Amino acid sequence: MNRSPYITDAPSVTNIMLKVLLALLPGIIAYTWVYGGGILVSLSLASITALVCEAALLKIRQRPVKPYLIDLSAVVTAWLLALALPPLAPWWLVIVGTFFAIVIAKQLYGGLGYNPFNPAMVGYAVLLISFPLIMTKWPAPLLLAEHPLSLLEQIHFIFSNMLPAEVKVDAITSATPLDYLKTQLMLKHEVGNITQAPIFGMFGAKGGELVTGAYLLGGLYLLQQRIISWHLPSAFLAALAIISMAFYAIDPTHFANPMLHLMSGASMLCAFFIITDPVSGPTTAKGKLYFAAGVGILTYLIRVYGGYPDGVAFAVLLMNMCVPLIDALTQPRVFGYEK
Repeated sequence: MNRSPYITDAPSVTNIMLKVLLALLPGIIAYTWVYGGGILVSLSLASITALVCEAALLKIRQRPVKPYLIDLSAVVTAWLLALALPPLAPWWLVIVGTFFAIVIAKQLYGGLGYNPFNPAMVGYAVLLISFPLIMTKWPAPLLLAEHPLSLLEQIHFIFSNMLPAEVKVDAITSATPLDYLKTQLMLKHEVGNITQAPIFGMFGAKGGELVTGAYLLGGLYLLQQRIISWHLPSAFLAALAIISMAFYAIDPTHFANPMLHLMSGASMLCAFFIITDPVSGPTTAKGKLYFAAGVGILTYLIRVYGGYPDGVAFAVLLMNMCVPLIDALTQPRVFGYEK
């Protein structure tokens, strides 16, 4: 007797997480090309810390260790956090942020499937609030740096915070486009003049556009593999584009064009890898649209009016708080039931 395929085997958590890691590889390759190999050190430190913390908390909670480690969810969290940090972040910063992400934001809530907040964004927000000076010290792209550091010099700087004798910190660091834009606007300069600075490319950060495009490529792979649905990235990018276009149309001299917001900061990473976390986001299709649109709007408002150049982390965490309400209001009516 033939059986209709009404129920198909769902992919395992390990398979899903592995594809997410694969989708991040183009971004990591581009990141390495633009900023150097230091990001590989951060990724390694974050991964090791995440696995150690996960294993320790599972032991304390008397849960089996191996099944939860091989699902790779801790590694995905570690990679997302590391990619959000400055590429030459000191080693201890990566460890502290990963500790908060895994221990506080994930395991203390019950582990995978129970965390109400995105763990990587919790770790990032804790670091940004606690160490704002370090978190805003981004290295200049290698093609713009006065003294590009070799891989060994980057590793030495990450672990010792020491540069070669002839190199000053100012020679390897640069403001991010969003940070530079906010600072210059406060000094009453116009957007058209601000974006003529060497750190700006055609759409966003010079060099950073390559990284953003690589995240977009990885996100399209996740859509093609049906690991994520179109609702979240589409609503986020559309909301960010619409609100930035509205402000730009009103006053183009003091508000940046939509492409700068879409191609700068963590916009693409957020659209395809951060808000698509299935645990801390809504479960309904309509709820996903509302959630992602809210993140996009809040991201823009924080960038323009807030105290931080990029508002992705805080926007995601604020909307995480709204998820229970969003789910409650967007649940489809049960068939045959009438209020």
